[in-house]
Formats: sequence, C-alpha cells, structure tokens
Amino acid sequence: METVTLGISGMTCGGCVRSVTNVLKAQDGVAKADVSLENKNAVVEFDPGKVQVEQLKRSVVEAGFEIAA
Repeated sequence: METVTLGISGMTCGGCVRSVTNVLKAQDGVAKADVSLENKNAVVEFDPGKVQVEQLKRSVVEAGFEIAA
C-alpha cells in the first residue's frame, strides 16, 4: 500500500467532501480516503498495483473538482 496526498480545490461544503470521498473509494485498489474540507486535500491509501495516482486525480476532476498544484 502507498499513501498520497492530493490537493483539491472547489470543495465548499460537507456534500463536496462526501462526493470526493465516494469517488475515490469507488476506485479499485483504494483502501482508505480521508478528505478534508479545511485542509483542501485528500489523503488516499491505495494499492499501486491496481490504481495509479493519475487515475485518482482524473476521478476527482471528472467529479467536478480541481487538483491543486
């Protein structure tokens, strides 16, 4: 397992946090996703043999949010 922290912009409420959490957890290989509105990020624990960081980022963008640099 690996852990990555993704900066996420565009979240404004608890509903946004739930949306991002759900879209990340839906990815095969994601064991844990802790999304923080306050920190504007998501800490994701995942299996790199099943899912890559780029796929995680793409899923967040497709859900309507932006990956912060």
